Amino acid sequence: MKRILKLLVAMAAMSANAEDVTVLQWNIWQQGTMVPGGGKAIVDEIARLKPDFVTLSEVRNYQGVDYTAALVDSLRQRGLTYYSFPSYDTGILSAWAPVDTLTTIFPCVNDHGSVYRLVARKGDHEFAIYTAHLDYLDDAYYNVRGYDGSTWKECPIPTSVDEVLERNVKSRRDDATALFIAAADADRRAGRTVILGGDFNEPSHRDWTEATANMFDHHGLVIPWTVPLMLENAGMVDTYRTLYPNPVTHPGFTYPSDNPALPPRKITWAPKADERDRIDYIWVSPETGADIVSAEVFGPRTSIVRCERVAETGLDPFIEPLGVWPTDHKGLLVKLRLPDLNKQ
Repeated sequence: MKRILKLLVAMAAMSANAEDVTVLQWNIWQQGTMVPGGGKAIVDEIARLKPDFVTLSEVRNYQGVDYTAALVDSLRQRGLTYYSFPSYDTGILSAWAPVDTLTTIFPCVNDHGSVYRLVARKGDHEFAIYTAHLDYLDDAYYNVRGYDGSTWKECPIPTSVDEVLERNVKSRRDDATALFIAAADADRRAGRTVILGGDFNEPSHRDWTEATANMFDHHGLVIPWTVPLMLENAGMVDTYRTLYPNPVTHPGFTYPSDNPALPPRKITWAPKADERDRIDYIWVSPETGADIVSAEVFGPRTSIVRCERVAETGLDPFIEPLGVWPTDHKGLLVKLRLPDLNKQ
């Protein structure tokens, strides 16, 4: 009995010391400018969800305006304090004060992707937050659906995995991922929790399996998509697939998202294909004991298939928008729990 009581006391102490950390990954589609009222909707939804960290994709800094700084200012008017640094293509918001300046891991050159890093501290615990928006000019998963991944013109469907991977290597996604892995390794050895959020423009090998080979226009192919495989081999953890390992019951599609404010023909690049994929991710390093409490798809429960709105029938948990949906992607909100965040 005494041993049980000691165990309960220890568990209670651990629970008391634990604190949740929320991370939102969101491709905001050219800062929401493609959708009427999209810019305000981005502010509205972040103010509603109040994540600790936000990793943004498709930050464009139109007309020379520092978008993340303007977003921070809008959120401050809502009574919320966030920190950011100027960046392009991707962005990071942190509810906790950064301990250094933004670091460029992979610069955005000719739209071939980008990766940035920011370190923030909560108590005596440091987080290395990485944001990525990887190359979208050579998307081999479009080739499988019969579309050229660069110009979106119809093309012959590849007949082998080797052919798909040969086309996939044209992108610089592997290069960007290798640089992230090297930088993250230093952070992990320093005891930081590493979080990577981004639109990778590449599906996961965990999603293109034997179970899904004849679904979603995979055309019978089982593909070891390289970027998620590289991250997994480096010891990073795919938060969504950890909680929901079955890609049939929980496909977790983030693209292309339906948007009630726009006709479907404006939010699909492969009008004759079912190109639903999970290409927005949040990955976390496991060394500091981060427990994945929840992972939810953020956006409408409908997707675009062959220019038609289709309701998803999977068991994915959703956070639906309250008003205007500003993008052609769905986001991902993940809650992590670490036991030592309240140490001062």
